[in-house]
Amino acid sequence: MSTNGNGQNEKPRIGVYVCHCGINIAGKVSIDEVTEFAKSLPNVAVSKEYKFMCSDPGQELIQKDIKENGINRVVVASCSPLMHEETFRKATGAAGINPFYFQMANIREHVSWVTKDKAAATEKAKALLGAAVRRVSLHQALEKRRVKVHPDVLIVGGGIAGIHSALTIADSGRHVLLVEREPTIGGHMAMFDKTFPTLDCAACILTPKMSQVKEHPNITLWTYSEVEKVDGYAGNFKVKVRRKPRYVNEDECVGCMMCVDHCVYKKGNVNDEFNQGLDKRKPIFIPFPQATPPVVVIDPESCLQLSKGKCKQLCAEACEKHAIDFNQQEEIKEVEVGAIILSTGFKTFNPMRTPQYGYGKYLNVYTSLEVERLVNASGPTGGEVIMRNGEQPKSVAIIHCVGSRDHKTNKHCSRVCCMYSLKLAHLIKERTESEVYNFYIDMRTPGKGYEEFYDRLLEEGTHFIRGRVAEVTDWALTPEEEGKLIVRAEDTMVGMPRRIPVDMVILSVGLEAQEDADDVRRMFGISCSKTGWFTERHPKLAPVSTATDGVFLAGACQGPKDIPDTVAQAGAAAAEALALVDRGYVELEPNTAFIVEEDCSGCKSCISMCPYTAITRDEEKGVAVVNEALCKGCGTCVATCPSGAAHQNLFLDEQIYAEIEGVLSYV
Repeated sequence: MSTNGNGQNEKPRIGVYVCHCGINIAGKVSIDEVTEFAKSLPNVAVSKEYKFMCSDPGQELIQKDIKENGINRVVVASCSPLMHEETFRKATGAAGINPFYFQMANIREHVSWVTKDKAAATEKAKALLGAAVRRVSLHQALEKRRVKVHPDVLIVGGGIAGIHSALTIADSGRHVLLVEREPTIGGHMAMFDKTFPTLDCAACILTPKMSQVKEHPNITLWTYSEVEKVDGYAGNFKVKVRRKPRYVNEDECVGCMMCVDHCVYKKGNVNDEFNQGLDKRKPIFIPFPQATPPVVVIDPESCLQLSKGKCKQLCAEACEKHAIDFNQQEEIKEVEVGAIILSTGFKTFNPMRTPQYGYGKYLNVYTSLEVERLVNASGPTGGEVIMRNGEQPKSVAIIHCVGSRDHKTNKHCSRVCCMYSLKLAHLIKERTESEVYNFYIDMRTPGKGYEEFYDRLLEEGTHFIRGRVAEVTDWALTPEEEGKLIVRAEDTMVGMPRRIPVDMVILSVGLEAQEDADDVRRMFGISCSKTGWFTERHPKLAPVSTATDGVFLAGACQGPKDIPDTVAQAGAAAAEALALVDRGYVELEPNTAFIVEEDCSGCKSCISMCPYTAITRDEEKGVAVVNEALCKGCGTCVATCPSGAAHQNLFLDEQIYAEIEGVLSYV
């Protein structure tokens, strides 16, 4: 009986276990026939079937045979290795043999789910099982390696997701570096006046958390900074961060605003980005009154001193702390961290891409984010809803799904535009007593209290018209339409076209991935969907993990989310990062590449092809060297090596050839 965990020189005694997976496999594959077939394969000592091999009784079945029947190799024919390979390896190892004396045959995703004919599916399952049995005889004992983990965590992005993750980790006693590229943290939530469905004051619930981040002893906050480069691996990342010059000494500035008041420009001369261009700011400014850190920043493009070299520098003279520094330069800082959380957020859809709605053409067509600033007490109008001509609207149309659920722009649902449209409808009606018309495709209100909020709007007298809007125009057909914006839509509830004249149109724009999402993806070695959202490792079993160990996702960088879902995911990402750094070590998978030095010609072909920069050249020996900690086992170097010096554990040539021969022998 082989229970020593090695068994390299012993004659293989293979145990084969065929899973029904309920009717997922058994509905298309004859389990009895495949189990009986396995008994005829070379070196198979035991062949059994079970309803659910991944269950505890299924795993106990394997362990019992290893201990009592001398099984020293295991093959399980069931689902995808991505789902349960680790489960069966642990079961194998717990019974006393090396966990890598295990092989999985995927007869669910590769057979039962894709093969209609039962007889053909059964034959295909036999072929895959035969291949696994041939291969597992050549498996070698491998061991996972452990490396220490740096205890600090890096969080990229200072919206509500990054803020919540940072506070969760910092409260546990770990140090966090929070990097935000804007001059302040807060993200999109800082722009909102109220949050749905409870109509909480966004600033009241967000700004205390922003202050906690600034004051927390375990958090280092770097705003106006961007990650430049990431090297290393899970537990030991080396990150370079570019700190942009504010031209203001952060340690000295107290946010008194004296410099802003004394700027040579008496009024703002640049579009205020935080107020969506509805207001003007000066070249020296603070994004909004509750900005964190409360430090001013100088825009080098509009500042006379920095752009032309000629200014009276009244701002510097007014600063009693002498914090203004026009000679400040960009800095590159290097830090080491054990885990990284990406919370880089989203951007809103640009409605200029849907010209039929008149954004940019008609002055009184606004985006939803612009109206968020209009209704905000700290916004450009002090919370008063007025149009660009200074008048209050008497009628408002809100158009849902602009830039979402549309094959011409974005197919995905923004998940938030129904609810924030209801919120804006409520706030506008409350402050202006306007007639408000919501044009929607269908209402999506799946969150806690969301449907009740929808009912409340119905009772308040907001009009709801079901149908996608065709056009917003100023082409009047009747005297009542003169001077108005006319919203043309098909009302699918009554089956007729409608023309609704209004004073103001709000476009409920969808959410999109950040423009630089692809660059961020490359930098951190993760993947994106076709629409640019960062991709999780598994949508159900690993929703905050990524393909790169140690890098986690939080918030709307993964896909559209509302605030409650964002905060919940941020907590999950923080928990995953803490689980990694608190353990103190990471285990490295042994399926890495290695170089046989005697065969290596030192041509460097593998070095340039490695996507993980895991290969370097030993100049003294003149051969390539693989860093096992960085290698992800992709096999690119093995396929590239012209002299056959590169090999990969678990994918040795003889193992792959045996697998191919196994398939060909039974088809």
